Amino acid sequence: MEYKDLPDVQGWAALRAVVEKGGVSAAAEILNIGQPAVTKRLRALENCYGLPLMERNGNRLKLTEAGEKVYVLAVQTLDRQLALRDELQSLARGETSMRLEVTFSIGEHLLPDLLLQFAEQYPEFKVESRMAYSRQIQADLAMGLANLALLEYAPDHPDVLVQKWADDELWLVCGARHPLFGSDMLPVDQLKELSYVLRERRSSPRVALDEALNHIGITGLKIAMEVGSTDTIVEMLARGKHVSFLPKFAVEDKVREGDLYHIKVVGFRIMRTLWIARNRSSLDHPVAEAFIQMLRHALAQPGLKTPA
Repeated sequence: MEYKDLPDVQGWAALRAVVEKGGVSAAAEILNIGQPAVTKRLRALENCYGLPLMERNGNRLKLTEAGEKVYVLAVQTLDRQLALRDELQSLARGETSMRLEVTFSIGEHLLPDLLLQFAEQYPEFKVESRMAYSRQIQADLAMGLANLALLEYAPDHPDVLVQKWADDELWLVCGARHPLFGSDMLPVDQLKELSYVLRERRSSPRVALDEALNHIGITGLKIAMEVGSTDTIVEMLARGKHVSFLPKFAVEDKVREGDLYHIKVVGFRIMRTLWIARNRSSLDHPVAEAFIQMLRHALAQPGLKTPA
């Protein structure tokens, strides 16, 4: 039978541990086995594939080209195994938990209130949440590693069902000490003259901004810094030197309180949609269904922080 020569999970686990923990010794500790056992599993894995998977570079081990491919497969397979185990455990006790993934901006600014509201309404359900980039979330949804996701970009995958959640907009904002605070409409050609602190390139707000600027032929903004946290950018804007494009839902409270100012640009707005996404195999998941129902209801509730 052709399956008999395939590697076992222990070999993949050993390879992943060595790569992610930085060596055989640390891998042995995390796997709770001896170092010789780790080495033996790596050799068995190499014998199975017929190629070296790791090579020594000074005092460190690094992946070969073949090892890179096997490592990616190992990560995907092990993560899927863990997700399957959790899913089967949920089936055994009834569907009472859900794996939720959200983008970083949503996780920082909307998720806390949503989780508290959900726990109040459905105390019998448990939500395990994590933040990631949109591309990673799409991959996790497609592989069944997440039951539900809230994103700033719609995934494009045949195994993922996407529904509109809410409208949002990227606002150009500055702090109270910036010369543009309280100004009138800004001519679009002056966007190139400002100094920016922006989210990093892989983030959903940055992708939306770059696409919108390219659409109107604007390139080469003066980007002083790229920062991985919206909250950190808001703190930096208080210094008065820079401006930024940030999600409306993340900054509208600060604008209302006078800490930030929304600079309106002549003929230029970045409108976008926030999305709910599910793996098609999870369409009847009771916890996901309850969470979506709460999201729909929350949009009409002024007391809960949700996108407009």
